[in-house]
Amino acid sequence: MSRTTDLVEREQRVLYPIYRRLPIAIARADGCWIEDVEGKRYLDLISGIGTNALGHGHPQILAAVRAQIERYMHVSNLYYQEPQIALAEKLCQRTGYAAVIYSNSGAESWEAALKLARRWGYLGGKTGDIVTFSGGFHGRTYGALSTMDKPLYKDGMGPFLPNVRIVPFDDPDALDDAIGETTCAVGLEFIQGEGGIVEASAALVERIETLRQRYGFLLIADEVQSGCGRTGDFFAFERYGVRPDIVTMAKALGGGLPLGAILVGERLLGVWQRGQHGTTYGGNPVACAAGIVVMEQLEAGLLDHVRQLGGRMRSDLETLAAEFPSLVASVRGRGMMLGIELREDATHLRDALLRRGVIANATATTVLRLLPPLVLSSNEWAIAREALRDALAERATATVAAATSPS
Repeated sequence: MSRTTDLVEREQRVLYPIYRRLPIAIARADGCWIEDVEGKRYLDLISGIGTNALGHGHPQILAAVRAQIERYMHVSNLYYQEPQIALAEKLCQRTGYAAVIYSNSGAESWEAALKLARRWGYLGGKTGDIVTFSGGFHGRTYGALSTMDKPLYKDGMGPFLPNVRIVPFDDPDALDDAIGETTCAVGLEFIQGEGGIVEASAALVERIETLRQRYGFLLIADEVQSGCGRTGDFFAFERYGVRPDIVTMAKALGGGLPLGAILVGERLLGVWQRGQHGTTYGGNPVACAAGIVVMEQLEAGLLDHVRQLGGRMRSDLETLAAEFPSLVASVRGRGMMLGIELREDATHLRDALLRRGVIANATATTVLRLLPPLVLSSNEWAIAREALRDALAERATATVAAATSPS
């Protein structure tokens, strides 16, 4: 029996089967590479679903984490803590937001944003709907599910929160009917990740901003996946010339450790009183120590690398799309948040890549999603590009054979 088979059988005896696992049992990881228990190495183009921004085992993250663990690992939020304060200072300085509220994950950041918006609305008479968009993904908690329209995550899970309205992502006119004087907030992923790397149109964002100026509701930006430099800008919303009232963060912020946050503007200071919100682990000092390193690396030129290599990646993907037009419908995204929309289920291409030692993942049924570590090198991308070309050629041949075979 292989070590992988042994682990699969042991898991089946003790873990509730809620995940669709790739057939890899991890032994170790370093940089942009993962090694399984059988000794096979894989180039990681998903980075813990966008979490390992600096790759695996980044030496400065390891040093910061070890140093903090030797001081203390957890003391709760009953005390003042240097790592929390230092990271918040960096976030406020970089973004211009007034304050940080920590969490443990993207879903918790979204929950905190909803709670803060509702409290603000209660105080100011904005007790109507929170408006969100089709195709969005905000987590798997009840508040998050209530603001999404994905049947896979919602069927049989209700009832959900009232006073939520979900409108089409690509229909600015639908907002006119959904928003009014009592609207509390509009929540938006400026680039939908789980939804298939789909960017909000300029027309949609312009309509939101026009209505926000008219009615005074809050704008919540979900930057859990797209933030921390993933798109080549610190936040995806920066390209649209708007300034959300609340920004949710997580994933890359902790450099591989559980850490989330929401950033809030001046108008929301004082909405919550002490004790009205809290978390036992949110802002864990070890995770914050890692987050400080992430911020320092972004400030030291990593964003330029993401823009430059991300542009090359997008260009290479468009070349492959032109080479395989029967298989590739389009290329989406920017920076190192990219998607290849296929004319078939994306799991076929994902599996063909996996056989070639490259890890990506399939989302929105037909989209292959690429979220590599932001430290991916040009040489590593060249390896991935050639594996992708080879995998596309395999899939193109297979689809032709399937179409011409006798039924």
